[in-house]
Amino acid sequence: MKEEIQLETIKRCSSQYILALNDTLNVINGKWKLPIIGILLYGKKRFKELQREITKITPRMLSKELKDLENNGIVKRTVYDTTPVMVEYELTESGKTFNRVLDTMVEWGIEHRENILHK
Repeated sequence: MKEEIQLETIKRCSSQYILALNDTLNVINGKWKLPIIGILLYGKKRFKELQREITKITPRMLSKELKDLENNGIVKRTVYDTTPVMVEYELTESGKTFNRVLDTMVEWGIEHRENILHK
């Protein structure tokens, strides 16, 4: 209930609305962050698994995007003391809540595609 009240207050002020929107865009900017988050919604992944599932991403770009997502508190990186060293990536609690945004985007995308194809 408190979230609804805060959202309604923010919606009444265009500068607050744009600020919140920019905060979101700063976290997910770029071509690869949403696919990374989308894959990690299904559970922990190692670097090579992410690279296999996201076709056409270079290892350098994947590493950069994972670091950005980690710095923004969306992804957690766990290093295991094994030989060879094993590293896993998973969503933080904040990152897991992003599924609401992705679900809304997917629903919109499906609806938009149908509207465009049936013109």
